[in-house]
Amino acid sequence: MKRIKVWAGLLPVLFSVSAAAQQQNLEPVPGRVNIQADTARKADVVDGAWVAVGIDRPYSIQKDAALLFNGKPSYRFELKGEDNSLEGYEEGSTKGRAELSYCYATTDDYKGLPSGTYATDQVLKMVYDHGKGQCKQGSKWTYTFSVYVPAALPADVNTIFAQWHGMPSRTLVQDPSGKIMQLTPEQFVKLSDSMVFAKDLGHEKIKSINKNSKESFKAGKKNGWKIEQGGYPPLAFGFSNNMFYIKANSDSKWMTDKTDRTLANPSKDAIMQPVRSEYKISTIAYKSAFDTFPKNTWVTFTVAIDWSTYGGANNKIERRGKLDVVMQYQKEKKNSNEHIVNNQTIAIGRNDESGYYFKFGIYRVGSSTTPVVYNLAGYSQQQR
Repeated sequence: MKRIKVWAGLLPVLFSVSAAAQQQNLEPVPGRVNIQADTARKADVVDGAWVAVGIDRPYSIQKDAALLFNGKPSYRFELKGEDNSLEGYEEGSTKGRAELSYCYATTDDYKGLPSGTYATDQVLKMVYDHGKGQCKQGSKWTYTFSVYVPAALPADVNTIFAQWHGMPSRTLVQDPSGKIMQLTPEQFVKLSDSMVFAKDLGHEKIKSINKNSKESFKAGKKNGWKIEQGGYPPLAFGFSNNMFYIKANSDSKWMTDKTDRTLANPSKDAIMQPVRSEYKISTIAYKSAFDTFPKNTWVTFTVAIDWSTYGGANNKIERRGKLDVVMQYQKEKKNSNEHIVNNQTIAIGRNDESGYYFKFGIYRVGSSTTPVVYNLAGYSQQQR
């Protein structure tokens, strides 16, 4: 019995050493950057290419030296059940985010610009517009990235692991009468001096003084003003409803209608059968059962996009885009090369002047609290 007690006592020690050894291979990515409103410090830039956005937990974004990609540490992303920190698309719903953004600006990007440019861009929430990583409307690019999905990932996750995001101009506004105007940056700053914008809606600006005698402002009643805030990502790769899917979205309306929730559903809508409203088009470009998605192996996607072209104030698509996706992986020492989206003509993009940028990681939606863990690596983008 003594021998049994000794071994029983040692087992937790052995397991804790194993966990500690694993932890030594994980390096938390520190700091988070509000890429729309702030520049990134040198300490915030990861591997000279990324900045972290979203929830800041030691485990949420880590460099993983135990799971290498082309000889370099990959990026491990994790959200636990309680990590939804954002309000979702629908009222009362939640979402969680832990991502790396390829688009951001640094103080070097503002060198030589007129005094006050940075302060103005902070009000406009367009700081990242002066940085790196943007892909203009109507341009043609090839993107590559890889994902490693562990076999233990639950099939009921609802997460986007890679997305191309729009870059809306907040200087596009709508007054209470419904008139849409493109303001100058100076005009928008003056407007924001008199009201507070919460998401896309204007509110009365109420001054308050905190216990430290510091002045601040809060949102009062809605005043009928709106600003351009953007909408659904033009392209997303994710898991939902026990499926892997690729979804392309298009919005030709110059001033986005946030009440228009036109969005294709992987569980209901067929491949390449667009769901439409007057201005929005949402298309499932590809889908397959979650169980068939390759697990415990690196899956590399090569994505060629011809971004659609839009007509600004005329609210029209001037030219549709194209999408081509190749999925490559190795399983049981056999190489697989699948052409899952074959240069399809598709509406893909937004009526935003600045264009788009890439993020990958976890963007958990639909109030899902299913824990999520996977790794990503190997990103590149090249204009064609």
